[in-house]
Amino acid sequence: MPTMTSWLIVLGVVILTMIYIAYNYFRIKKMPEGTDDMIELSGIIRSGSQTFLKTEFKSIGIVVACVAVVFTLFVEKTCGITFVIGALMSSIVCILGMQSATYANVRTSNKARESLSIGETVKVALCGGSISGLAVQALGMFGFLAILLVFGDINHDAVSQGFFLNLKCNPFVMRISTYSLGCSIVAMFNRVAGGNYTKAADISSDILGKLRHDLPEDDSRIPNTIADFIGDNVNDIAGNCSDLLESFVATMSASVMIAVTLYQTHNAAVSETVFKATTLFPVILAGCGLVGCLIGLGLANIKKMSDNPSKELDLSTWISAGCTVVFGGVVSYFIFKNVPAEDFALYGFKAGWASPWISSVMGIIAGVAIGVITEYYTSTDHKPTRKLAEMCTEGEAFVVTKGDAVGSRSVLLPVLVIIIALIVSGVICSSYGIAISALGMLAFVGATVSIDAFGPIADNAGGLAEACHLDPAVRKITDKLDAVGNTTAAIGKGFAIGSAAFATVSLIMAYVGNYTDTTVEGFTGLSLNFASFFVVAGGILGGALVEYFSAMLTDNTIDSAKIMADVGDKQMTQEVLDGKAKPDYNMMIAMAAKEAIHKMVLPSLLALLIPVIGGFILGPEFVGGILVGATIVAIPRAIFMGNSGGAFDNAKKYIEQGMLEGHGKGSPAHKASVTGDTIGDTRKDVVGVALDIFIKLMSTVANTLAPIINRYHIIK
Repeated sequence: MPTMTSWLIVLGVVILTMIYIAYNYFRIKKMPEGTDDMIELSGIIRSGSQTFLKTEFKSIGIVVACVAVVFTLFVEKTCGITFVIGALMSSIVCILGMQSATYANVRTSNKARESLSIGETVKVALCGGSISGLAVQALGMFGFLAILLVFGDINHDAVSQGFFLNLKCNPFVMRISTYSLGCSIVAMFNRVAGGNYTKAADISSDILGKLRHDLPEDDSRIPNTIADFIGDNVNDIAGNCSDLLESFVATMSASVMIAVTLYQTHNAAVSETVFKATTLFPVILAGCGLVGCLIGLGLANIKKMSDNPSKELDLSTWISAGCTVVFGGVVSYFIFKNVPAEDFALYGFKAGWASPWISSVMGIIAGVAIGVITEYYTSTDHKPTRKLAEMCTEGEAFVVTKGDAVGSRSVLLPVLVIIIALIVSGVICSSYGIAISALGMLAFVGATVSIDAFGPIADNAGGLAEACHLDPAVRKITDKLDAVGNTTAAIGKGFAIGSAAFATVSLIMAYVGNYTDTTVEGFTGLSLNFASFFVVAGGILGGALVEYFSAMLTDNTIDSAKIMADVGDKQMTQEVLDGKAKPDYNMMIAMAAKEAIHKMVLPSLLALLIPVIGGFILGPEFVGGILVGATIVAIPRAIFMGNSGGAFDNAKKYIEQGMLEGHGKGSPAHKASVTGDTIGDTRKDVVGVALDIFIKLMSTVANTLAPIINRYHIIK
């Protein structure tokens, strides 16, 4: 099938998905919101979320415009446009996801109030989540396809440059790498700012309600509560959408860049057929995954839901993944069946046409396995979190120590899964297989983000039920959804970290290919020389940067939380506590936004500038060392942060649900668990989720500038 025709077919699938997204969006909007109190509070949440994003995007817009001008003038004439397209796609996903979530949360709560049915309530929350989930995959592909269709076919030997400098580069590689970079910039700002906003509000709300005033969680008398509700949307929805969109786009870009490098490496010995096949397959595989997501989520939308939310959500994921596996095998056969056997041998494809498909399946299996492992270590259904809850009876020190042990223990298995998948993919399908394995894991990202978004929607629905004083039977339903949502959110974070590991490894391999001159005499293959002191020095710095970045985010969040707790405490007068007056929600919302946006710039610029400064001074090998060192340190640390934080959170909820006999809400054990949860909040929702963006952004920046820093670095 001709390449252009294939792209148009995939574009048709993307447009069909957008129509389905629009249908779900307007269907959610038509549902009733509930009581006057529910309408009022949900309106404040929606307005506050919109205000935050508008303020944030003003800052992001300035950075994006400046970087786009630099790329256009000094690097490649059209890549400023593709950079803006990437930033635009990521921004639209954030806005759409957050807007749909703020409509879905109150309607989920109201559906529980009207129906008292878990199954009916699950459908509303999942419908809201599917809007953001499908938008991630559809808009990520839409931007990628737009670049392919507007700027022409993939060319492996074209040369272009900017308006002012003669920095020659491959224009196609530069366009897709800058598109990916545009997505990365928005994702970094969103994750850093959103994480600070939500956890500063959450921690300060917990301190005021559970430690200082002994009030119920999500009590409307706590001024920080509404800011906490908003934070769930700006971080767990908007931030997560931009995060996974960036990973998805980065793996597609890395797959195609590696295909270009492989062809250049073997240019005289292989046919154009293998080049066209290897550049076409990533786009078609992503399209197959999108079809699988439509089937999995569409069936959930029309079938009657049981009262077991976990079962229904798992079923949607399994259907989406299964369809991706089957469709991926079919397209792999048709795309690679005409590639000569000698080309397969030169490329290192051990299983012929099936090699890319096997690699993609390894990525899918790895993604599912990481999710299962994450669930084991963070869910109240399993031993680690229950043991942590039992340890709360011994006090805060025991809680923190045990929680750290749970997090550390949870690192090994996911890392082994990643290692096995990488090695098998590399052996079967060389460096191309590693990139395709990463793409396989993310090929059904529409479903995984939809399930993940279910969590904050359910959490907000429960919060609204509490704040609006709905019947306890309603809160019982939303609590069950919230508990399931906590697990899906933890799995989503594990999936994000795992996909970031795969994406970063594939980006590093693409980076080495981008700066290596494959035409020099005696070239034997791509390599990053770990015996070079430049690489070793870069690796040490990369690991240290991860620790410094983590410390910056933690400090920023805790500082903001303390300020918000002190200011909120002053508002909790006796009149407010007696229910005769309402606190000033807008003041706390504005404070949370101001603190978050003020503190997002420096950490984000750190990831953006380190590869640039290091590259132009010490060269590409030093930057390669930074990328490897940062990845090696960041992956286990992010897993530790996410899983220990999830275990802390669910141990607290385990006690709050009365599962630890004799130790309910307000008990010393409960207060010890709140301390653990406060520590875990910053870990799982600020540091853990930002580390994967940190390593991906540095890798994407390095890819974009690789051929330039290779020619123009100062120290040779």
